[in-house]
Amino acid sequence: MNAKLDRKAILQTAEALPRLQYGALCCRFDGDLPQVLLITSRGTGRWILPKGWPIPALDGAATAAREAWEEAGATGQVAPDSLGTYCYVKLLDKRREVPCKVEVFALCVTALAEDYPEAGQRRRQWVTPAEAAALVDEPGLQQLLIGLDPVALRGMCEPPGMARST
Repeated sequence: MNAKLDRKAILQTAEALPRLQYGALCCRFDGDLPQVLLITSRGTGRWILPKGWPIPALDGAATAAREAWEEAGATGQVAPDSLGTYCYVKLLDKRREVPCKVEVFALCVTALAEDYPEAGQRRRQWVTPAEAAALVDEPGLQQLLIGLDPVALRGMCEPPGMARST
């Protein structure tokens, strides 16, 4: 079995036995057009969303907001409800592949810091959802980005749909 087939099998397993992560779809609007913030992974330089493992005492939305700050320097309003999920394979210790399922929360960015915990370790780029879908590798994330409803996303970025500030 080749490596590509092995990765496909691992992704299929992720639906049944995933390790959960929480991710932030950092967004803003340029007029009526939504933009999303992509960052690069530290290991491979792939374009991704900020994401990470659950943090004790924080719910999924708050964890996603924390990851957005640490990895992208983004702060703003995080929506309490998930936009959806996607699966991917995380490489741990440069040897072990772990199937992961990421629950994604919208974070409507109000500020983007230059000085943040992982500044200098990652690049950031604002792009349209369609451009983001073309840049990311994960098929499930591509579908989530392509399926974004700009009207619904704007609704998440305006009161009363917001739960908390970060």
